[in-house]
Amino acid sequence: MAKVRSTAFFCKECGYESAKWMGQCPVCREWNTFVEAPVQKAGGAGNRGVSGRGLAGAGRFLTDASPKKLSEIPSSGGERVSTGMAELDRVLGGGLVSGSLALVGGDPGIGKSTLLLQVCRNLSEAGHQVLYISGEESLSQIKLRADRLGEFSGELTFLCETSLDMVSDTIVQEKPEVVVIDSIQTMYREDVGSAPGSVGQVRESTATLLQLAKRNNISIFIVGHVTKEGTVAGPRMLEHMVDTVLYFEGEKNVPYRILRSVKNRFGSTNEIGVFEMQEDGLREVANPSEYMLSGKPEGASGSVTACSMEGTRPMLLEIQALVCRTNFGMPRRTAAGTDYNRVNLLLAVLEKRAGFRLSDCDVYVNIAGGIRVNEPSLDLGIVMALASSHRDIPVDDKMMVFGEVGLSGEVRAVSMAEKRVQEAAKLGFTACVLPKVCLPGLRQEVPGLKLIGVSSVQEAVDLIGR
Repeated sequence: MAKVRSTAFFCKECGYESAKWMGQCPVCREWNTFVEAPVQKAGGAGNRGVSGRGLAGAGRFLTDASPKKLSEIPSSGGERVSTGMAELDRVLGGGLVSGSLALVGGDPGIGKSTLLLQVCRNLSEAGHQVLYISGEESLSQIKLRADRLGEFSGELTFLCETSLDMVSDTIVQEKPEVVVIDSIQTMYREDVGSAPGSVGQVRESTATLLQLAKRNNISIFIVGHVTKEGTVAGPRMLEHMVDTVLYFEGEKNVPYRILRSVKNRFGSTNEIGVFEMQEDGLREVANPSEYMLSGKPEGASGSVTACSMEGTRPMLLEIQALVCRTNFGMPRRTAAGTDYNRVNLLLAVLEKRAGFRLSDCDVYVNIAGGIRVNEPSLDLGIVMALASSHRDIPVDDKMMVFGEVGLSGEVRAVSMAEKRVQEAAKLGFTACVLPKVCLPGLRQEVPGLKLIGVSSVQEAVDLIGR
């Protein structure tokens, strides 16, 4: 008689199962990702329609397994439900999709629960039935946080429960339109013999919620904690199972929060939402450029306004650079808010193509506002900020800069140049430095805005002090 295994080893990145521990996963090729977890017994989770092997049971919400032609599939209409927050609707692709499963991740205390509680309030006031399920807070604790956010009305109910079997029964009985699970790491299934938050529990719990969302046409948000590397804790397969993955980013000492989509089956993954944390909750920032430039010093060297594109939204940012002589044998290089290696590359271009001597200088580059951007269009702004600080000559406060810099010192074209120019004109800028190759693509000139096309780094640096 064959020996029945009670435990197995699972890869946290891709979910590959092995009978023994391995240093490297043979599927995703990652190292040291195998963890031991109990194996689901036959017939345990199958009674509820979800297989003990994770994704195997996630498709059982289909009532008819026979293949169909595209013309035979009924259309769902594609209507979306507004969350009452324009920034969140933008990231979701226009609003909530019925029957979708969305994962919201972020650092502890960043505002995930506050954001979803405000969404629940907006949806309930709009006439939708909403169920908020918490496995981390008691009802009295939720009420304290809700009192801070303001008045609540409508069909909004709360439940404190960690047993997924009880949660599933409640959802089926109440039949809400929107459900929030806070958080997935606290949920557990009794027929899975491992602790809450383990690989097996997170995988099986997510599969059950996916089945509930698709079968009952319910929109479900699940909150996920993140690791020190910034990824959602638990198996990476969790992100593959859900429809949408949202990350809430920001520093605790900075009031601004960025909601970013890294996966969206119903919309773009390039859009971001900007929020500001206040005493009464999160407030939407409709014009991020104005907020990011607030407090910008006037007449200071090393400060340049550049334009980045986040999806279809142009965002003006302040790039700060400080170049000073070093007192040590090896100069120091620091970059905050942008790629460190990219800054080193641009320093080399300045030395080789523009004749700057920076090998004996400490260099510090910062993107003001606590936001992190890696778009190549910021290259020209970083170069001009470095040159301005090195020469100690300020750049015109009413000048906006964007463009990609190549290793030969050329300034290359970037996408959506017209939207960037229009954003600069809207905020009162009088000059815009951009790649010369982008000038013919502009359909019309903007009154009151002088367009300066440059083809090389040397041409851009020569504009400083004019």
